[in-house]
Order: sequence, then structure tokens, then C-alpha cells
Amino acid sequence: MAERMYRIGIVGASSLVGKELSDELNESVLGDSEIVLLDDEESVGQVASAGDEAAVIQQIDDASFRTLDFVFFAGSPKTTQKYWQQARRAGASIIDLTYALEREKDVLVRAPWLAEVNSVKVSAAREPDLKTTAVVSAHPVAIMFALISARLAAKLPVTGVAATVMEPASEHGRAAMDELHQQTVNLLSFQSLPREQYDAQAAFNLLPALGEAATIKLDVTERRIRDQYSLLWIEAPRLSLQIAQAPVFHGYMISTFVELGAAATVAEVEAALAGEHVDIVTSESEPPSNLSAAGQEEIMVRVKSDSNTDDPVNRFWLWLAGDNLKLAAMNAIACAGELRKLRPQGKVQ
Repeated sequence: MAERMYRIGIVGASSLVGKELSDELNESVLGDSEIVLLDDEESVGQVASAGDEAAVIQQIDDASFRTLDFVFFAGSPKTTQKYWQQARRAGASIIDLTYALEREKDVLVRAPWLAEVNSVKVSAAREPDLKTTAVVSAHPVAIMFALISARLAAKLPVTGVAATVMEPASEHGRAAMDELHQQTVNLLSFQSLPREQYDAQAAFNLLPALGEAATIKLDVTERRIRDQYSLLWIEAPRLSLQIAQAPVFHGYMISTFVELGAAATVAEVEAALAGEHVDIVTSESEPPSNLSAAGQEEIMVRVKSDSNTDDPVNRFWLWLAGDNLKLAAMNAIACAGELRKLRPQGKVQ
């Protein structure tokens, strides 16, 4: 059997993003590592995949983190808060996909894809010197906005960005998915609707706000995207943003309006956006959607002029689509790749 590079723990291994992360790790530069699946009592004993192998989800205890090189927190924010210091004291590098640590001192919000755009400057107060052993993996939508804006600004003068984000149920886990499914079934059979997650009818509906008793807080997500967008790129153009709950299970769809300081053509905007991690979809092709983005590693983008002519203009509509779980997992692994510089060799050789 091949030697293992690292021992990697996934806390919240039974969550939607935890499962996606486990699959993506197997295909990454960390694919030869040993993966340990950890979760709370409810999921302990379940059999799940860890790369190409089946593994049993283990209970978190005092010894769980002692031999781990990396720990991905992919479950609930409460679990992250409870165990992250324990993992840190054990010497593990920490990647938080739950956003529980985004306000913690010396914990960076990171999106390594942005480092590939030469024009991007990060906040001096949050400079990615990687002296920290813990990072927060940036929200997929913040990554999408920052990367798209940075690509444009590298070649064209961007003066403003405004967007409406359609959020899928899977962004808030299995409970939100199950409630949307049950609402759909109950509506078709004329039964009352479960409302614990949304406190509103989410099925067959598009909502800019949910009920007061909703577990899901759209305003929290909106604020997180704004804050992380600014953290990831301090020279980013101002972002005007609203978020809506979409009656879909998976995938982000974003209607984005971009204003430039000088006139350009659709072809020039497409050329500015083109590059790694971005799939330009032309008007001759089927437009990006949450269905076409499912399982895709790239951000899908379609560019449309805010004009009925082919003349250069300074206003454009971008229609973006992205697989939220895939993007979250890939960014988290990229964060681990950065932290790997602090750990050239694993504890298990």
C-alpha cells in the first residue's frame, strides 16, 4: 500500500459539504492522505466514503485530533466553536467551512483563486502571510464576485457591481433540503406545510426575506458575502447586493449588473473574464443554470450587453451559475494547499 502523505480529519463528515469535500479530496493533491471521518453522536457509526474507501464515521473525543495534520470543519458552526481550539492545540491546521471562526483574531478568510489575479490586493490587516494555522474558507458567492470583478478590473475600468443572488436549499444543509422537498410534496397533495427552516412557503416561490422564526437567516448570509468580498479584495468596486431564497435544491444563480468607466463590447468583456475557474457561455449556447452548473468546477458566466445594438456600451448583465458545494469544497482544499507550506511533511509518513 502507498505511503500516506497526511492524516486529514473531516468534522461534519455526514453533512452535504462534508461529503462533497471527501470526494474532492480524493481527486486533489492530498489524495494520497488518510481521511478520518468525524461527527456528532447522531451520525456516529454510519458508513461513508473516504476517497475510494468506505469508512465509519467516528465520535469526536479527546483523542480525535492528536495525530491529524489537517482538520476541515464542515458540520455546524456550534461544533466548530466547540472543538477548533482542541484541534489547534493538537497541532492540526484548521480549515473552517462553517464560517464560525470568521470573527476570530488571527483567523484569515481565504480564497486562493484570487491570488492568481495580479491586480488583487488583500487587506493589510488580513494579509495572507500564513503564520496562522487556521483559516476560514470563503463563501462561494464572495469568491464568485471577487474573482469576476478582479478579472474585469484587470483589463477594464469597473465602476460598480450590483447583483441579485438566488440561494439554493443545499447551502443550509440537509434539513433545509428536506423541508423544501416536503413542502413541495404537501402542496401537491393539499396538506399543511412544514415551516421550521423557512417559516414561509419556499416551494414554488421566490422570497427576498423569510419568516421571523426561520432557522435560515438570509440577512446573515448577505452580510457575510459583502464582508468577505471586501476582505478578499480591498480595491474591489462597490457591491450592491440582495439575496433571495430560490425554490431549488442545488446551485447558485446570480443576476449581476456591471458598469464600466469606458465603453466596451461583449467580446472584450468575455475576453477579460476568460481564464482558469471561469467558463464563458456564449449567447449561441444554452444559458448557465443551476442544473448545468451541477458537478462543474468552474463558475459559468454569460455576458449580455445592456443595449439592443452591437455597439460598445459601458453597462453589461452577467448571468452567473455555480455549484455551491463543489466550489466550497474546492476552495477549502486550496486553503489546505496554502497551509501545507507550513507542513511540508505529514505526521504519518
